[in-house]
Amino acid sequence: MKRIVITGGTGFLGISLAKFLREKGFQPILLARHKPDLDFAFVQWDGVNLGDWCQVLEGAAAIVNLAGRSVDCIKTPDHCDEILRSRVDSTKVIGEALKLAKNPPKVWVQMSTAHIYGDSVSQVCDENSSTGYGLAPFVGKAWEKTFLATLPENTRGVRLRTSFVIGRNGGALTSLKRITNLGLGGKVGNGKQGMSWIHEFDLNNLIYEAITNERYDGFFVASAPSPVSNNEFMKQLRGRMKFFIGLSLPLFMIKSWNQIHF
Repeated sequence: MKRIVITGGTGFLGISLAKFLREKGFQPILLARHKPDLDFAFVQWDGVNLGDWCQVLEGAAAIVNLAGRSVDCIKTPDHCDEILRSRVDSTKVIGEALKLAKNPPKVWVQMSTAHIYGDSVSQVCDENSSTGYGLAPFVGKAWEKTFLATLPENTRGVRLRTSFVIGRNGGALTSLKRITNLGLGGKVGNGKQGMSWIHEFDLNNLIYEAITNERYDGFFVASAPSPVSNNEFMKQLRGRMKFFIGLSLPLFMIKSWNQIHF
């Protein structure tokens, strides 16, 4: 059974991906700071230093890096520092570990952020768009720069510039649902800012494609093809919450990798 190492694997996205990959016949191995109460192989790491965890890379089919402090927080200076360092440091040490491995994974799938393009009110961004200004673009560019600097020469690297991930089992939608149920789910500011999103199952499929299909190399926008304004997103969330989180889609399902290219 082929092993897939998932760093930052005990969060919402990691657990969802692990369940999906196990159904596909892979053995997911979760790397994180704290052991979860889940039926998956687990290896502890600190996301900063080389250690015994490096051994799990030997002979693995792929590594998927989802590590990083949650951005679902108040953006204090300390939190912003943690958001940046947790992504850059974990990416750097993975690259170092891969270069030391005798039989490293052939592919490294790296999480990045679609917010690297900023928060344009009117422009729908694709892979050819310029990057933006602000915290998220700054973090995204530092994240990807570290990935490219540490990616081993013979390892295929895939960067997924991922938009807002929604799913019924966790993530930011849980918080949004809670405040919406309290009658507080209004727009932010003027509500005109764009919100790109992707369903957790679609993201799992994209990562699976990145692992198994050697045609994919470089960076890709991982998002549903139809972004909406913050005002529209919250309106849908308020009015159709049960429908929204219960869909199993065709409205939201991306049926092939090519459809993420606007």
